[in-house]
Amino acid sequence: MTAIPNRKLIVAIDGPAGAGKSTIAARLARKLGYVNLETGAMYRALALKAIEWDVSFDDEAALAKLASDSRIQLEPTHSGNRVLLDGRDVTARVRETDVTEGASRVSVYPKVREWMVARQQEMGAGGGVVMEGRDIGTKVFPNADVKVFLDADPVVREQRRLQQQNLRGSEAEASVAELRERDRRDRTRAQSPLAAAPDALVLDSTSLSEDEVLQRVEDLVNRKLLQQN
Repeated sequence: MTAIPNRKLIVAIDGPAGAGKSTIAARLARKLGYVNLETGAMYRALALKAIEWDVSFDDEAALAKLASDSRIQLEPTHSGNRVLLDGRDVTARVRETDVTEGASRVSVYPKVREWMVARQQEMGAGGGVVMEGRDIGTKVFPNADVKVFLDADPVVREQRRLQQQNLRGSEAEASVAELRERDRRDRTRAQSPLAAAPDALVLDSTSLSEDEVLQRVEDLVNRKLLQQN
């Protein structure tokens, strides 16, 4: 049973690709009646625009300018967020492999991340949000009410991703290589590298079911809500 809050919380869920952040964040947001803000979708939207406008993923200044001239919106629906890029629905397109790979590359640049963080802070400032990404608890909302760092064994994360994408053979090998490269970039980038906040609950989902992970996160949220009453 979810407690009735005096104030809506900011819940931050961070972690590497394949750990289950998106699924847990979406389910938790539905249970709480909160908005699920999937920050990775914002980077994918920018990567898509870079592809469409033929802006190099190696040109930080051009990417930062492209971001500042863009309007990226997340509209919550029952089945997940709609991603709007300059008013155009790109929800399906930003999930495709070339865009996902591009998002990992544009996200390493400090100027791009500064712009994204400012937008994300605007979107979540009022509370009532479950925000998931790579640096929510460390950079976007370091004072978030609840922080979770969701991780899993790299091999398990790779297997989950392959099952999700239904890939085999050379396509599976390419997907695994791409995931490993994303991990490397996320953990070694100069601006806001992937790391658990000191006060985050570090939750290893390797041997846990989706329901078990959700229950542990929900228990943490409920304890915080009860503290307000």
